[in-house]
Amino acid sequence: MEFLVQMIGQAVDRIVHGDPTLLATTWRTLWLAFLSTAIALLLGAPLGLLLGEGRTRARRGAVVLANAGLGLPPVVLGVYLALLLLPGSPLGGLRWTYTLPALVLAQTLLAFPLVVALVAAAVRTLPDGLLEQSRAFGASRARQAGLALREARIGVLTAVIAALGSAVAEVGAVVIVGGNVRGQTNTLASTVLLDLSAADPVGATADVLILLVVVLVLGGILTVVQQRGASSDRRALRRRAT
Repeated sequence: MEFLVQMIGQAVDRIVHGDPTLLATTWRTLWLAFLSTAIALLLGAPLGLLLGEGRTRARRGAVVLANAGLGLPPVVLGVYLALLLLPGSPLGGLRWTYTLPALVLAQTLLAFPLVVALVAAAVRTLPDGLLEQSRAFGASRARQAGLALREARIGVLTAVIAALGSAVAEVGAVVIVGGNVRGQTNTLASTVLLDLSAADPVGATADVLILLVVVLVLGGILTVVQQRGASSDRRALRRRAT
């Protein structure tokens, strides 16, 4: 117990004093997470909206595939993506092996099914007839989509937070595709492996502490938005009742 307290104290001291390497790794981790999440949201939200609106067998089958993607082991994606990026492979011409673009691609692919599945689930919970009414009033397809996403905003934000958390904490695909090169393609989560292998438990502890703070902040944001959304819904119900 004394050893653990000592490691945490030294790690906090390293964080407070702004260790340059630690700060650079933190910035790289957050940059990768936000960029990959933004791309996954840009590509996945429209698909999730489309699947959430539909009731056909084909769309239900697509939702099943998206839900199945939630359980895809990152290491599996990492292995096959690394093979695709090798010279002579379909994506070999990109020369992305052990580079940041490869990490963005891996994290985007991992976040994509999260966004699709959660957005589709959120849209499916909208009141019956809401989108039909907007169509009856002559709303364009773009306005209908905006209405659906606005009304399902809590579910959409849940998808964003989940995608960010997945990207920040990802290790397997990051190590395989990016090589976990210190100072170039390592993230906070993957740096834990580097620090432990280099007999630097203080560095590993500092990485973990920052990861915990990031996760708590993301969870706090989601909780606040959920509570505000619930309060807004209750006020709307009271207004309708009166």
